[in-house]
Amino acid sequence: MDILGATLRIYVDDLDKAIPFYEGLAGGRAHRFERGGVEAAAVGCFLLMSGPESQLEVLRKITATVAVTDVEETHRVLTSLGADVIAGPVPTPAGRNLIARHPDGTIYEYVDRQA
Repeated sequence: MDILGATLRIYVDDLDKAIPFYEGLAGGRAHRFERGGVEAAAVGCFLLMSGPESQLEVLRKITATVAVTDVEETHRVLTSLGADVIAGPVPTPAGRNLIARHPDGTIYEYVDRQA
């Protein structure tokens, strides 16, 4: 399992207002998408999210998003180390993901870019 990096999850009231700041900070353009009623924008190492509080409440439980080369392999490694895979692997707009609770109780999202 190769970890490629991590994404900081940021919850904002107004996505359109927040994007220009993060584009300037990260030096790149935002990749926007929507999932489950939540609007999101990936900008460099930042993932901006905005939407109904009922949806964001669930997302706030996830500490960070970790990019990996292969979610299936990550699933095997995590479970062998005692993590509990809560959801996935499932396809997303950017690849595949899974949500796992580590033995210490921390919850992470793992994503890859594979179709």
